[in-house]
Amino acid sequence: MENLKTPLAERMRPQTLDEFFGQEHIVGKGKLLRRAIEFGNVGSMIFYGPPGTGKTTLAQIIAKTLNANIEKLNAVSSGVADAKAVIEKAKKDKLLFGKDTYLLLDECHRWSKSQSDCVLEAIEKGDIFFIGSTTENPYTSMTRAIVSRCRVVELKTLSREDIKKIIMSALSDKERGLGNLPIKMSEGAIDYLAEVCGGDARTALGGLELAANTTQLDKNKKIVIDEKVVAECLDRKPLSVSIDMFYDLLSAFCKSLRGSDAEAALFYAQRLIEAGCDPLIIARRLIAHASEDIGMADSNALLLAVCAHYAVANVGLPEAMLNLSHAIIYLCEAEKSNSVLNAKNRAKELAISLRDDKVPNHLKNHPSTNSDGHGKYKYPHDYGGYCKQQYLPDAIKKEKFKIENENGREKKKKKKKFRGEK
Repeated sequence: MENLKTPLAERMRPQTLDEFFGQEHIVGKGKLLRRAIEFGNVGSMIFYGPPGTGKTTLAQIIAKTLNANIEKLNAVSSGVADAKAVIEKAKKDKLLFGKDTYLLLDECHRWSKSQSDCVLEAIEKGDIFFIGSTTENPYTSMTRAIVSRCRVVELKTLSREDIKKIIMSALSDKERGLGNLPIKMSEGAIDYLAEVCGGDARTALGGLELAANTTQLDKNKKIVIDEKVVAECLDRKPLSVSIDMFYDLLSAFCKSLRGSDAEAALFYAQRLIEAGCDPLIIARRLIAHASEDIGMADSNALLLAVCAHYAVANVGLPEAMLNLSHAIIYLCEAEKSNSVLNAKNRAKELAISLRDDKVPNHLKNHPSTNSDGHGKYKYPHDYGGYCKQQYLPDAIKKEKFKIENENGREKKKKKKKFRGEK
């Protein structure tokens, strides 16, 4: 039996892909990473995504499944000397025993350029396989040299159903989990824990363990865990409505924003907050709707929404409720347009269908003076800020993504000359 002093989240860490919940887009049946693991052909990789989504766990499963050595480092506490020691040991193990070594580096974005550079040669020669895990986007937070030598894989926030499966597994597992304890956890408490943990399995299991260890036996000698107990363990206000009602209220709030009914939007926002909803959820919806339903008709809506989110995150309630209400009223009363949404969807559709289309020669990054168009780019500022030239590929050079509505600022733009139009 596992040492019960070890945190539940660590004890319940999956050992195989079959125990791994979530991330079906990369480890589901027939998906690339699962195939690579099953065929024993996994190279250097970087996993990035939110906390508690399985980055470190997946790296450990890969190394274990491939029967390779595992060397773990944390970028916060390790340096060049630590990495070099791992590389030297890996070389010897490969020479003497023919065994590969995986270097698992947590918080890999914290490594400096010199630390990253010290493993480049070893990765290229195959002396080690590098698997980094990070919550930051590696394309912007890590050196290009190491990113270019790894396959970058994004892990997504776990769904509520994935979290529920993890909770149920922990409650029933008698070897590593809480299966030997007389726990009686209501369906509502499981749903609530799965909802408020924010897709973080570690948070969910931590809250479950705290609830199990701090709840006294009732008269039937059961550890009864309800929504109130879960809320106390996570320091959250428990929802006073069902999960279905919560999403109904959130849907009504969003539709009221789109429908320009300020009274209804304010009412549903207050209902949600009084029911225990995190106000940041409401603020995030404002940001989304500012571009989806208002867009170019009134771009100030996005500024107000972002400011409201900042106020909720940094000032907090009750004061920030004024800022949140301010933004709600502004978004409701603003002119509406879905041109940004339509333009985004059309651009994505064409980008997928024309993924092999070439960039016009005069826009390429290697200009020449040949007759094929290279070197003929017109610098707009030499022409007063605008000059007419082709930017889209030939196949869609006349395509118009952004069909503006007759609302707000978009209507005013149609009435005036814009970007050199005559």
